Amino acid sequence: MARIAIVSALHDELSAVLELFPDEQKTQVAGRDFWLGDLHGHEVVAVLSRVGKVAAATTATVLIERFGVQQVLFTGVAGGLHAAVRVGDLVVARAFVQHDLDASPIFPRYEVPLTGISRFPTDARLSDALAQAAEHVLSHLAATLGAQVIERYDLQNAGLHQGLVASGDRFVSSQAESQALRLALPDALAVEMEGAAVAQVCHDYGVPFAAMRTISDRADDNAHVDFPRFTAQVAARYGAAVVAHWLQALSK
Repeated sequence: MARIAIVSALHDELSAVLELFPDEQKTQVAGRDFWLGDLHGHEVVAVLSRVGKVAAATTATVLIERFGVQQVLFTGVAGGLHAAVRVGDLVVARAFVQHDLDASPIFPRYEVPLTGISRFPTDARLSDALAQAAEHVLSHLAATLGAQVIERYDLQNAGLHQGLVASGDRFVSSQAESQALRLALPDALAVEMEGAAVAQVCHDYGVPFAAMRTISDRADDNAHVDFPRFTAQVAARYGAAVVAHWLQALSK
């Protein structure tokens, strides 16, 4: 059975996943805590990547080199970019791009130099299973979040989207910034700070990678409002529920 990594940037995003472990052992490498245990019949390593592309790349490399993981899943929050993506929706990434990478005119904008790649795809099989798990959780929303949380955040019509996610080393939190990204990358569904780096590392090592993000805001002037509470009450619960169903599906 393949060893699987479950990664989030922030503790609030990963806390509910850690609660699923019946027992786990913690070890520290490169200043990070790694939790090792068995979950739904899989050997799992859970870790906080920390925030940003460099931190995420370091974490992904340690997971592969030190812990020998053979599959990587990233779960957490993101800002919505596409007009159809609303707060509380889930986005399963099918590809990642670094929106702040520009080595032009030597290389095309967004292309990672010397790779010929600007958009790193996620693994189709893992992402298909992740999308199915997300659909299952959304169809049982009351059991996952509870009626009060659904009403508080107006999540009755929360939906699933699949496609491009943009990553960059800044928290996009103004209408001007998000509008500029929509114009530059009109097919991008969401924006965050880690996924493209993990996708690139996994590509280099040939390790299958999948990612799901809960939309916590619209990447505009209100992006910072009540972020911790939303992450704890919505995103973390989404993440834990989807991870559990995803692992169960991979066992079949």
